[in-house]
Parts: sequence; C-alpha cells; structure tokens
Amino acid sequence: MSTMSDIGIAEMTRGLESGAFTSEALIRGVLSQVERDQALNIWLELKPSDVLLAEAKTSDKRRLEGKALGPLDGVPIGIKDNINVRGLKTQCASKLLEGYRPPFNATVVEKLLAQGAILVGKLNMDEFAMGSSNEYSAYGGVKNPWDLARVPGGSSGGSAAAVAARHVPGALGTDTGGSIRQPASFCGVVGLKPTYSAVSRYGVVAFASSLDQVGPLARTVEDVETLFEALRGEDPLDSTSQELPHSDSASSRGHLRVGVPEEYFGEGLSDEVRAALDQAKVVWQQFDVEFVPINLPHTHYGIATYYLIATAEASSNLSRFDGIRYGQRAGDARTLEEVYEETRGRGFGKEVKRRIMLGTFVLSSGYYDAYYKKAQKVRTLICQDFEKAFETVDAILTPTTPSTAFRAGDNLKDPLSMYLADVCTINCNLAGLPGLSIPCGFDSAGLPIGMQLLGKPFGEATLFELGKRYENATQWTERRPS
Repeated sequence: MSTMSDIGIAEMTRGLESGAFTSEALIRGVLSQVERDQALNIWLELKPSDVLLAEAKTSDKRRLEGKALGPLDGVPIGIKDNINVRGLKTQCASKLLEGYRPPFNATVVEKLLAQGAILVGKLNMDEFAMGSSNEYSAYGGVKNPWDLARVPGGSSGGSAAAVAARHVPGALGTDTGGSIRQPASFCGVVGLKPTYSAVSRYGVVAFASSLDQVGPLARTVEDVETLFEALRGEDPLDSTSQELPHSDSASSRGHLRVGVPEEYFGEGLSDEVRAALDQAKVVWQQFDVEFVPINLPHTHYGIATYYLIATAEASSNLSRFDGIRYGQRAGDARTLEEVYEETRGRGFGKEVKRRIMLGTFVLSSGYYDAYYKKAQKVRTLICQDFEKAFETVDAILTPTTPSTAFRAGDNLKDPLSMYLADVCTINCNLAGLPGLSIPCGFDSAGLPIGMQLLGKPFGEATLFELGKRYENATQWTERRPS
C-alpha cells in the first residue's frame, strides 16, 4: 500500500475503472497511513473504519455493475473542519463548538457524495479559519510533513498537510485571504481559490462573507481541476453563487500573455523564492507563454484593507455563537449577559477574540467612515487595478508567499508578522478573482516553494492550462516528504 498512497485522483480513477485495484484497498491504505502519521495532528475526526470500508465496498459494487456515480466514485477525500458533514463534528477547531454535529451537509459535500466520493473525515485548521500557520487550532497545531518543526500554513493547514503526507489524494479547504494557497505553497501541493461565487458557500461556517470561498487542494493541477468541476455551479441555497459562463478553452489559443507585477517582487521576498519564479518563467516560455511587466499600484494597501473588512465581517458573523442555540455554554452563568460573556470568553481563542474586537471597533459609531467605509473604497481601487491589467494579459504571476514555511512559534508573539504572511494572496480575495498556487521548487532547506497564478473572473480554465503546461515540463509534484 505504500506505493498506492502516491497515486493521485486521475490515476486513482483510471485504476478503479480498469479494476487494477479497489476502493476498499485505497481506504485500507488511507487508514494505515493516518495511523502511522498521528504525530502530524492532521485529523480532528475520522469516520469509523467499518463505515469507511462499507462505503468503499458499496462503491466497488457500483463499479462492477457499471453504475459508477462519477469520476470520484470510491476516491477518498478530506474535508476542512468548517464545512458541514452530517454525522461528523463541525467544530471549526474551536472549543466553542466542541462536539457540535450539524444536521445537514454543505452543498459542496452533497456534490462530492453525488459523485460517490468517500469522505474520510474532518481536517484540522486555524480556529474559525483565522490564521496563517494552523497554530491557532484549539486542538493543537498541524505539523508540516516536510519538516515537523515548521508550520503547514493556514488556515487550511490540515487539508494541505493531508494531501502532502499522502493521506488522501484531495481535500477541501476554504480561502478568505489565502487560506488554501498559502498552505498549498508551504506543503508543496496545488491549491485553488475559485472565483468568488463559483462555488456554493451554503453549509460552510462564515468568517468574512464577501471574501470566503471553498476550493480544492490536490497533488496536481489536473486533480484540482477534477475537484473544481465537481464543486462549481449555482446553488439556490446560496444567493451569491452563480453558474460559470462558458468560454473558449485556453488550450486552443496557444499563445498566452502573463503579467508580472513589480509590486509583488520587491523588498521582503526571499531570494530563493525569486529565483524559483524566474526559472519557472524560463520553463513556460517553451510553451508560447509571454511575460510582460504590469503595475498594480494599490497592492500595498491590501493588508490594511483586508484586515479592516475581514475583521468587520467576522465581528458580525461570529455574533451568532452565543452558547444558546448550539455549541458550548458556560454552565455557571446566571444572567443572559453572563451567558454571552462567559461562553465567548472561555470558548473563543486569543486570535479570534483579537479579530472580533478589531472588527467591532472599525464598525463602531464614529469610526465606521474612517475605517470600514474607506477600506471598501480602497477595495474598489484594487479591483480596478486588476481590471485594467486584464485588458492586456490573460493571467498574472506572483509568489504565493514571500518565503517558505516558517518555524512553529516564530510569529505567534507578533500578530502583524503573521498577517504579513498573506501579503501576496489577499488582493485576490478582495477582487474576487481565481488564484492557483503551484509548486515550483525547493529551497536550500528542502522546503517547497509555491507560485501563484491569478486569473480573470471565471478564468479558472486559463489557470489550469498554464499550470498543466508547467507541470508537464517539471517534476516538482512528484516529490513527496519522507
């Protein structure tokens, strides 16, 4: 089974279709791998092994009868802990929701089940998706499979680590400011933040509703594309979702122009990350890809803008967690005010409290215009920068992160340094664009380096085409952590 754990979604699907192996064998391999890697702290809850094996046998029976539900039938997938799966806990890695089991599935979960995917369990994360290192989980941080002293990134650190450690070939994460792409970069896997509204958010615990997006992580661009095709589309239960418009395939156009914004390649960028991206451009030029310099002048305001808007929306969204309807409640509270204060005081972690207080402040009387309203105006300027750039280019290339994975504990005492880890990813969310992180090398310490492709709204096909051209000429996705 050690060799089978190296199989990605595409090869898994082909093997299941041909009968080369069974879904039951895959699930036994998953369980064995997870058992060996418990020190990574990736999983918050697994389905019981007998349930997983029963689901696998049912899938194998469908395959034998020629009644496979879809390309993902029998394929094991992991789910981030802020996405509802009926029967499994949705705790958002928080003590406040400890033990909560939702009575319904998120739409993205329903779509995976409709294709026969086997949902293995719930993956660790930063509490309520607030963090860039997975150190803010109430149940302990996830370790990076490439170096156990390093963080896997956040907030979807468990999802990225599960794919990198070969526990599952694919996983779902959420991305509010880089929470899929940053851990994908740190863990050496591929991660997609889709266009805002391309994938339903129904059944996903909200952090910042105008920024959140569900997306896939996997070993290759092809596998990420397969998962995205299963997830995309309009959902009547999410009024912000819409069907993606059909566009010409990027592969049929051959020549593609990619913008390189100077604002992303300045001070603070690791020399090794810069060199990896320069080498990636050389690879792409073999495939009729032209690189042109562009400017995104309001890039530098992204961090401030994001942390005003995101915290304001978090302050509003997290007000529903009051200990009355679901989750934990302070049993010794005597008044309604004490229920609120004690429940939230004990249940929320330090980072969640910090962001709620920041958000409440920027929305408060006398500060709304000075902070939140101004941030929304700057957000519009950031969107306009991208709109202008995409008049002349098909995609934009940037680093995913300024450096490779940092050591656990290094940024915990300085929240600002933690926030700066998202400097390359947040503008994508502010503008609602699709973003794809792809492995493009390793640094001198043997840690993965990721690069980011940003596309036009609903331009995922172009990102996939560029990603596959690069992957076909390199072997970065074939390397695995020891």
